Amino acid sequence: MSDELREECGVFGIWGDMESALKAYWGTFSLQHRGQESAGIAVLDRGDITVHKGMGLMTEALQVETEVLRPGHAALGHVRYSTSGESSLVNAQPLLMRTRFGSLALAHNGNLVNAAELREELAQSGSIFQGTSDSEVLAHLLAKSTEEQLFEALLASLPKLKGGFAFVVLSREGLFAARDPHGIRPLVLGRTPDGGTVVASETCALDTTKADWLRDVAPGELVAVNDQGIRYQPFIPQNDQPRRALCSFETIYFARPDSQIDGQSTHLSRRQLGRRLAAEAPAKADVVIGVPDSSLPAAMGYAEESGLPFDFGLVKNRYIARTFIAPNQSARESSVQQKLSAVREVVAGKRVVLVDDSLVRGTTSRRLVSLLRQAGAQEVHMRIASPPYREPCHYGIDTSRAGELAARSMSVEELRISVGADSLAYLSLKGLEAGLGSGGWCMACFGAGYPVPLPETTRPDKEVIQFVKTSDIS
Repeated sequence: MSDELREECGVFGIWGDMESALKAYWGTFSLQHRGQESAGIAVLDRGDITVHKGMGLMTEALQVETEVLRPGHAALGHVRYSTSGESSLVNAQPLLMRTRFGSLALAHNGNLVNAAELREELAQSGSIFQGTSDSEVLAHLLAKSTEEQLFEALLASLPKLKGGFAFVVLSREGLFAARDPHGIRPLVLGRTPDGGTVVASETCALDTTKADWLRDVAPGELVAVNDQGIRYQPFIPQNDQPRRALCSFETIYFARPDSQIDGQSTHLSRRQLGRRLAAEAPAKADVVIGVPDSSLPAAMGYAEESGLPFDFGLVKNRYIARTFIAPNQSARESSVQQKLSAVREVVAGKRVVLVDDSLVRGTTSRRLVSLLRQAGAQEVHMRIASPPYREPCHYGIDTSRAGELAARSMSVEELRISVGADSLAYLSLKGLEAGLGSGGWCMACFGAGYPVPLPETTRPDKEVIQFVKTSDIS
């Protein structure tokens, strides 16, 4: 992806499996692409919850021998990228909280647009906040609830949250999972061969743990898992159910190609977007290449539709983190320089179509065009398998500052000159809608409107509140 977007996070929970801690490790490991700054696991054993977390990748943050190969009836894993807040251990999840319901471990993917409003209301009623976390807001709402059971407290608290979110809570009572009413953030359920129940951000985590897909958590639904089984309950009235608005960027870029999002193959969807792009923006060229890895299916689709040969013209250093998920612009630029190299034998002396899934800031695009020219490419024609990214995301993607979005301040021609390409073209909004297929999608970043209204205090250049440590809450 050009100027790789930073995804919110990845969550994985499991209940009722004798190898819960180990499966949570590998399930969360399979979601590493969703966050590479920190990782953690919470393990429930005989009523006690222990949390292990650290900075970096799963392999760096956790010790398998001492923290993963341990007994436990249930576990909760999380990988994080900070869409706001500092990149530090204090922000790593799962968060461990002490409440009147006992100890809770909480993991969150997404962002709440009304977090500041809720924090102010809770603070006025006596809540003492330790940080600026969305997750802490939910914890305080649960603490203030008059309900006797955690399930009922969640049902009462979740309707107060506005934004895109997937929450997973682990307690001695069970494993609880909730998805925002629009379904902006994905969440799926599965069953392991040993009878455990799994909840995860993507189906690739089910495959890794040999779990069979049960179904997706429905938008606006709370799921409770315990030794008695699974309970499903909407947390908003059915007649108030808003339109479905799954984040289109989950399919365009974030999800692993082997995942299915709300029943749709990510790989096939990206391939279809490439075909649409070729029909809308053909190029006189000799070869089609894609930016590894997320753009390769779109490049294949472009080649199929255009009749041009597809080849692997860029090689990725897999030990470099995704540049959109690097914590700041300086780190992103350094990451791009080390991350990709051109295959001279593929591009030298040729007119190259370079397909990328998106262009957000322009950092990666400039570097890629330069790399291809240095490798001898005669022409470089950039084709973007999504529309111009002009509006900031307030639901958990690292584009909350409008000033960083290249297409917001430059025309397509100005962008072409900026990245140094011979031509530049985007997929149209209609092409994106047709390529993704039926169902509701959030396309706010492409100017199609925000599904969840933003507070008046939310400005395009305002950084959205997100994860910070949650302390004891009683």
